[in-house]
Amino acid sequence: MSWERDLFAVLDDLEGQASAAFDAEREAELADRARAAYAEVTLASRLMASVGEPIGLDLPSLGRVEGMLERVGEGWCHLRGAGQEWIVPLRHVVSVHGASQRSVPEVAWSPVSRLGLSSALRRLADSAALCQLCLRDGSRPEVRVLRVGADFVEVATAAEVLVLVAHEAVVAIRSRAEA
Repeated sequence: MSWERDLFAVLDDLEGQASAAFDAEREAELADRARAAYAEVTLASRLMASVGEPIGLDLPSLGRVEGMLERVGEGWCHLRGAGQEWIVPLRHVVSVHGASQRSVPEVAWSPVSRLGLSSALRRLADSAALCQLCLRDGSRPEVRVLRVGADFVEVATAAEVLVLVAHEAVVAIRSRAEA
């Protein structure tokens, strides 16, 4: 019967159209989900995937700082360059060069990686090493970190003058690389 064949052809065509519409809707939904998931990716998580790789960080009033990315913490990173080490608060990073295409979500970080900038500054205080503070205003005093407060760091200048520096003002800290 030809009318049955025609009916089945129409039904097959409708089924094909419905399947194509479903596939198009699903692709759009997957694209939206991918964009939403990427919106959750942080700079720190991208840097965490780059640990052990050479990167460059562009910083205000300092330019590009390059080195091997040694560690990423909560709001900061540590680079080891030619004879020097850098501690950089991520809030001052203008751009990153050479980062991995991947990311490591914060839930996968070790507890040590969750330590904040204050922890890195306390390590400098414990070492009593001379370092250079690169500040937001462009100044770069040579100091020794003495103590670390909740939102400031207490340093001694070369003339042994005590100065309190707000964490917000610190663009980067440069010290000599440990042998």
